[in-house]
Amino acid sequence: MGEFEVHRARLFSFVPSGVRCLAFAGPPLLASGPLLALARLDGALELCHLQANAFRGKVIPGHETQVPEALCWGAGGRLFGAGLSGDIFEYDLQRLCIKYSLDAFGGPLWSMEAHPNGTQLAVGCDDGSIKLFVILPDRIQFERQLDRQKGQILSLSWHPSGTKIAAGSLDIIHIFEVKSGHCTQQIRVERGLQAPQGQSCVVWGLAFLSDNTVVSADSSGKVQFWDSEMGTLLSKHPVSKAAALCVAVSEAGDSLVVGTSEGTVIQFQLLPACLGHTELQWVRTRQFHHHTHDVRTVAHSATAFFSGGLDGQLVIRPLMEKVEFKSYEAALRKITFPHRCLVSFARKPRLLLFQYPQHLELWRLGATDATGKAGDVLPVSRPPEHLLQLKAKGPEHIGSSCLSPCGGWIAYSSASRFCLHRVRIEGGQVSLQRVPNVPKLLRSAHCLLFSADSTRLFVGSDRGCVHVLKLLKSRNSCKHLHTLRPNTETAEAVYLLAASTDGTWLAAASGDREINTYSLEEAKLHCTVPAYDCPASALAIHPLTNNLVIAHSDQQLFEFSLANREYTPWSRKVQQSGLHRNWLERDTPITHLAFSPRQDTLLLLHDTYMFCIIDKTLPLPSETSVLSNQLSLLQLPRAAQRSASHAFKVCKKYQPLLFVDFLGEDSLVVVERSITDLKAQLPPPVYQKKFGT
Repeated sequence: MGEFEVHRARLFSFVPSGVRCLAFAGPPLLASGPLLALARLDGALELCHLQANAFRGKVIPGHETQVPEALCWGAGGRLFGAGLSGDIFEYDLQRLCIKYSLDAFGGPLWSMEAHPNGTQLAVGCDDGSIKLFVILPDRIQFERQLDRQKGQILSLSWHPSGTKIAAGSLDIIHIFEVKSGHCTQQIRVERGLQAPQGQSCVVWGLAFLSDNTVVSADSSGKVQFWDSEMGTLLSKHPVSKAAALCVAVSEAGDSLVVGTSEGTVIQFQLLPACLGHTELQWVRTRQFHHHTHDVRTVAHSATAFFSGGLDGQLVIRPLMEKVEFKSYEAALRKITFPHRCLVSFARKPRLLLFQYPQHLELWRLGATDATGKAGDVLPVSRPPEHLLQLKAKGPEHIGSSCLSPCGGWIAYSSASRFCLHRVRIEGGQVSLQRVPNVPKLLRSAHCLLFSADSTRLFVGSDRGCVHVLKLLKSRNSCKHLHTLRPNTETAEAVYLLAASTDGTWLAAASGDREINTYSLEEAKLHCTVPAYDCPASALAIHPLTNNLVIAHSDQQLFEFSLANREYTPWSRKVQQSGLHRNWLERDTPITHLAFSPRQDTLLLLHDTYMFCIIDKTLPLPSETSVLSNQLSLLQLPRAAQRSASHAFKVCKKYQPLLFVDFLGEDSLVVVERSITDLKAQLPPPVYQKKFGT
């Protein structure tokens, strides 16, 4: 396979937005499998498919004025959000947008929770009211309001029977009877002993248990268990010197987790008070420290808990006593980086386009004239150049973007806006001109891709459609050629595209896990790739054979012949022999595929923590062989290296990776994001005194 000159680029200053709220849904709310909804501080929403290797393929871009403060699932797998703007909004999880919003007329909304059967929403308002909304088939409708109290309603929890609601405010927990709408009990929460005189105790999190016990997490760092009928304190547990911010209970009601502002998550379990006794009590059992900053939200499933906070990480922590066998569910996951590619690359002009939430950056790679041996770090003779920054207008954030292979076009889109720009780079001067009067049907653009000759733009839209635009350089304009549609009716949006180099084929993956291939010459559907259980995470079409290579979120690889409409012999061999165990146990999906311009049998792919070059002429690794065996092969004689080598050449030297591609026949470009640099851009965490300092 030979050696490659690697151009390391640390130009992309990506910082994930903090996680504000989580909402878990499993059966019976979702029959298709458990989902975790994640909302960030910039308003973006992500859906995590837990049975598909926790893949986050569906993303709704953020919005400056629609930042959810709370998320909850309703019946039928419907997702609702509420924020400080005072609006309740429902998400369209197929078209990947906000379906509608409704003003609750209660000021900023601090909390929201759905009825246990998913037919009602309770919303906690800034004016001290709790408003109930009924969930109708196509919208929500105001039903009534419970007795108004003093102070904001900062936290809510329904009793599992749906007859009572606990509401947390400043210094007080209110217990409401839903049928009458009256407050039947008020529980006063004391502030911490070290709290200044006159400082209120904020009840940030509540959980209402089936035995009428109310669990509270407050700003004094305490977790307290209350008898909701008598209003008395059952037990008190100091868990933080700062604040306890959130609480979540398991489906069975025998475990709960609490997130703190010190980055810890504490688990409580319902256990026998003494060995051999039947009496149960809540016991603090374990403490986890997977975050560096505030844990703003937690969620609990039957086998794991989920946490997120200001450090931008989503942590999935399995409870080993609940896991029956080794699988994806048994692995601790810390997900920091997105499961999609935010970098576009133009190989010939050596340009990189970086996608931020509210702007794009265009860079030209540097170069070196020096040479050296393997492992040498070569000096840069021409430094990288920051050519331009393109800011998005309006409150909507950028959802997708693309740079043409020639470097002359930039396209980007938000939830309801599509923009196309003409770029001219002459000497040291860079000019940018927006293309006016783009077709109005492009407003719902979820995925963008230019053709290899930069004459066409493919726009993945909702309902599985792909719009094809012709780019006119001479007039700085574009026109709509046609729309490619699947044969089956679907409301799902297209989130992945791949086009052949010769301009004859196009592949599109949509949210219903269907991959359709189109003939661009005939402008119609060619065939549909056989269905697979997990969604595709990356697509690419080979420039010579026109075979479609598909990487799925469970790490499986397929190669599909577009001409023969069937899987290739190499793909069948992979499925018959099986991929290596270490390959399948990776917890981050492949986000990009590329082919070598020098050798047509080489396939490059990467995830966050490694990149791999697959040589299809070599045998697949056996179960007993070492997957990453490059260093051990160097110790063998040259004659023995060929017999001991296998197809997978894995490199973990560069990480975390945001992008890898071929820069030339013997060179690669690698875009890294240092974890140290990323943490330096986060706000300072809560100070914790360490021993000896």
